[in-house]
Amino acid sequence: MSLRVLHCPTAVGGNPPALSRALSRLGAESQCVTLAPNPFGYPVDEDLSGRGWLRREFARWKLIRRALREYDVIHYNFGTTLAPLRSRLGGKRWLAPAAAIHNLLYALPFEMCDLRWAARRGKVVAVTFQGDDARVGEVARRYPIHFAHEVEPGYYTAETDRNTRRRTAAFARYADLVYALNPDLLAVLPERARFQGYCSVDVDDWQPTPRAARQPGPWRVVHAPSHRGVKGTRHVIAAVNRLREQGVPVELILIENMTHAEARRVYATADLAIDQVLAGFYGALAVELMALAVPVICYLRDDDLGCLPAAMRAELPLINATPDSLPAVLQDWLGAGNDQLSTRGRASREFVRRWHQPREIARQVLTDYEVAWAQKRATRPIRTAAVAAM
Repeated sequence: MSLRVLHCPTAVGGNPPALSRALSRLGAESQCVTLAPNPFGYPVDEDLSGRGWLRREFARWKLIRRALREYDVIHYNFGTTLAPLRSRLGGKRWLAPAAAIHNLLYALPFEMCDLRWAARRGKVVAVTFQGDDARVGEVARRYPIHFAHEVEPGYYTAETDRNTRRRTAAFARYADLVYALNPDLLAVLPERARFQGYCSVDVDDWQPTPRAARQPGPWRVVHAPSHRGVKGTRHVIAAVNRLREQGVPVELILIENMTHAEARRVYATADLAIDQVLAGFYGALAVELMALAVPVICYLRDDDLGCLPAAMRAELPLINATPDSLPAVLQDWLGAGNDQLSTRGRASREFVRRWHQPREIARQVLTDYEVAWAQKRATRPIRTAAVAAM
């Protein structure tokens, strides 16, 4: 029997649709359907966002009914479910009466109801946490280096921390499988949560541009801030400006307001990339650049690396830099020249092939699904009549 799998409700980072496609190649009947906007244009099977509030809410409930009737596995992403979600009020409730009404009369009674229904109907429930869907400001501020110290006031509040803890607690109760794409998230997730590498890149689909074929001129350094405060962009700009003042020929290319396809064309021209210098780990951007044999600088928090498989940790090709050391690290690597950049780029590409190959990650996830499915069937028969009545 091939399992019927639904990935929802977002395509954040391209990870959900990539995992879905890889599962399909392994024989699962897998689909990725999104309710949230997909601004970077990641390919999904169905995009139900952007239809206007009333039509989107109708589509939401239709999809919930379909999920409970037609799928064996529901794999939630970015710590959210298909049900309505309470709007964030930021403590200024008098400024947002419509949002307050939405929360009280609509979202509050139904929030995460599909998670409970799926568990009760014997579905295999999985969830992948990807970042701020699990991070708690109170915990993040304990780290000496973290974007929680630099983002705008209100990014993390007592309200957001409560909401995050409530949602992670619900998944801890009802989800059979819990994955985290960033090791720091394991500190706030249930003990059975497991680290999982990004699977958004099939290295064979990302062919590097030979360094000799690149246009002559200044060194090209790329940085793609989806949120400048979170990514530490001010430190990146300051580091590049400092090198320019010292006469180093370097050009910083900020990738913003582009589709994924547009950004990918720019990535291929880079000599070096800087991912995030505050979060403590690398993101999906770094995996894409490494697949193109572009060396990547980011901040790697030593404490978090202990959550990785030992072999993966030993093979990490990323260039570690804190905000303070970034100018010197950047200067050293640009000064090293093409040969060392090419060597590190090749190692980076092989690292992606070994640790971020979608097919291999999907193979393990499919095994997890099958084990959970078998356990459920052994302890609880499928209640077909109840499902059909939904």
